[in-house]
Amino acid sequence: MSRKLPQFVQAWVDRDGRSHHYFRRRGYPRTRLPGLPWSAEFMAVYQTALAAAPPPIGASRSLPGSLSAAIAAYYQSPAFHELTGGSPALRRAILERFRTAHGTKPIALLPKEFIIAMLNQLKSHAARNWLNAIRHLMQFCIEEKLIRHDPTAGIKRKVKSKGHHTWTAGEVAQFEAHHPIGSKARLAFALGLFTAQRRGDVIRMGRQHIKDGVLTVRQEKTGAMLAIPLHPELRAIIDATPTGHLTLLTTKSGKSYGAGDFSEQFRAWCDVAGLLPRCTFHGLRKAMLTRLADAGCSVHEIAAISGHKTLREIERYTKAADQARLARAAMARAIDENETGSTSVKPDPGPVSKPLKSLAEK
Repeated sequence: MSRKLPQFVQAWVDRDGRSHHYFRRRGYPRTRLPGLPWSAEFMAVYQTALAAAPPPIGASRSLPGSLSAAIAAYYQSPAFHELTGGSPALRRAILERFRTAHGTKPIALLPKEFIIAMLNQLKSHAARNWLNAIRHLMQFCIEEKLIRHDPTAGIKRKVKSKGHHTWTAGEVAQFEAHHPIGSKARLAFALGLFTAQRRGDVIRMGRQHIKDGVLTVRQEKTGAMLAIPLHPELRAIIDATPTGHLTLLTTKSGKSYGAGDFSEQFRAWCDVAGLLPRCTFHGLRKAMLTRLADAGCSVHEIAAISGHKTLREIERYTKAADQARLARAAMARAIDENETGSTSVKPDPGPVSKPLKSLAEK
């Protein structure tokens, strides 16, 4: 299935039938993009070209003090360049749309009511991403004294969603039944499940990251360095799967996966196994966190594997596990009392002892 090219990418085919792709955007350098669209090497050069140099500030686009000028300055700032993972591309896409529609407006006069009105036009997930992008921009503007007050202050957008679906035991078994040990699909699945890492970290894993039964991972999103003991089942699957490249997971051409390409391939593997669209790769991470919580692991123990910076999200798993554990214990006690013929109703209290009676009379 063909995919739409990334924004600002143009393609042409020469007379020998070879495809060529270029980054073309007004005001930006023309850059040739290597490899196939959405591949790792393609996206690396694309992201560099996208962030290389924002369009020059001009009278018609970025008047001093305008929203457009503030966004252009933000792109040059350490605050923007410190963003990791897919955040830079997502933020830029949001801000460029905002810039196109309202770039000439004075940044210092941007009212809170305007931000709320914009949010009310968006769906919950889009509103959350939009607010995060605008809020980060406004924090930069305050630091640069472009505005005095943050118009996003106090605005909250809660998404009523549990996020990615957590794979059930039945769904795990269904995938494993269709993709035997030794297949690339089973290796990808096992890496996601038994390491509890995100897609971007899994596609960069290689044998060089495994030493003495420990997998070392530097998370792309958080920058955290993790040392994760290799699960015996994962060890067996890695040993049984043909590899030989810098990364364990590679495309048919032997290259490392790009994030988008891997998501498409994993979706295809799930479709072959007859799994619903709700079964995503990130759901394997949630499945492993659930297993760890059910096994009685503490939030700190789980965080040592997942790499979460805050424990709030992990507490949801441990609380659910604790509730289920307590419920099972309570029901087992009730069944035991029923089988032994004892009543669950407490008997009337007997006569009060003399010492206690004397205290009560006082």
